[in-house]
Amino acid sequence: MESLWPMRKCACHGTFHHLSGKHPDHSAREFAGRHNVRNLDTIAQMSTLARGMVGKRLQCRELVA
Repeated sequence: MESLWPMRKCACHGTFHHLSGKHPDHSAREFAGRHNVRNLDTIAQMSTLARGMVGKRLQCRELVA
């Protein structure tokens, strides 16, 4: 848990610049997922991501609701 917050903080300052309070559960799940695969190499991370997307669909209206 202690290493998860610095990862989130660096991402907020570096990549995302702002994390909305509208969907905190989405950002928490994203950073938890990144934390869980941090020890894998890039190819293994990508294949894990692809396996997790099988059978899932995110529509725009669900994303912005």
